[in-house]
Amino acid sequence: MYQTVMKVFMIGGTGLLGSEAARIFIERGHQVKSVALPPLPEGAPIPEEMELEFCNIYEKSDEEIKEMMTGCDCFVFAAGVDERVEAPAPVYDLYYKCNIAPLKRLLPICKEIGMKNAVILGSYFAYLAKERPDMKLTEKHPYIRSRIDQEEVAFSFADDSFDVAVLELPYIFGTQPGRKPVWVILIEQIKRMDKLPFTMYPGGGTAMLTVRQVGEVIVGAAEQSKGAKAWPISMYNQTWKEFLKIVYAARGMGENRKIISVAPWMMRMGLGGVKKEYAEKGIESGIDVDGLADIMDINLFIDRKYSVELGATEDDIRAAIFDSIKVSQASYDGKVKLLEMKGE
Repeated sequence: MYQTVMKVFMIGGTGLLGSEAARIFIERGHQVKSVALPPLPEGAPIPEEMELEFCNIYEKSDEEIKEMMTGCDCFVFAAGVDERVEAPAPVYDLYYKCNIAPLKRLLPICKEIGMKNAVILGSYFAYLAKERPDMKLTEKHPYIRSRIDQEEVAFSFADDSFDVAVLELPYIFGTQPGRKPVWVILIEQIKRMDKLPFTMYPGGGTAMLTVRQVGEVIVGAAEQSKGAKAWPISMYNQTWKEFLKIVYAARGMGENRKIISVAPWMMRMGLGGVKKEYAEKGIESGIDVDGLADIMDINLFIDRKYSVELGATEDDIRAAIFDSIKVSQASYDGKVKLLEMKGE
């Protein structure tokens, strides 16, 4: 057990990642209190020991929030929205409302009542933006700009008595019973190529890890991260070609699907229809459609040493991908009714 027992206040404790972190916190002897939006996914393994209140915390007064948080040592922000949401332009406003404004309001309250630290779930696109300033990612992509801004806002509250860790999370695999995986969107993308003898896809790759490993690094960051620190998170790196072969196997189409890597200009041509559709709907994408091709053409890989330092342990990434894709395919086919991931 961790030497100092903490009481953790978490936003999003019923979500895919929050509930797993809560389970591990409790296993290690910590207490967890969470607020979350209803409903609960049917069959979701929410820890019974977690103190849970269903409400929209942002509708509470500051005094009510202070009362809810009093006695807690650590704040975990496991909520918000990612780049897969679609919204009217400017989409940055949505990211500000969901991912940044809550920190501006809640972190001062955390400090006022004497909390010691905060753990914020962020994105590995912020890591990429810092590693590759030549790509000008914050200028092209509202989502990436918002994640850099989120880190800066979070770190502005760090001082000698309050530590802030931002976890720059990559793609995550694993499922929560009753909740729709984000990977349904991948099924929608590649299904149109099922009748071809091959699949065309960008030539890069991505960092990744499992849901359990995310839970481990959340708890590790809460227990040991000091100062204002962004942690690039990954346990496995795969090219899109390696990843898609597992995806096709999970879809029952065999292990040897032919994957042809395409250049960014070809991907931009292929996404022309998406751009037109967005324009017609008045929707702005968090990741600029043209710029997405350049991102997916690189190997966005991260050394696992940071995650291991935070306590991540080995897991079966192939099994986690299989599970995610099988549930996503079933959802796409209308065979299961699942809660949307948005908002958690």
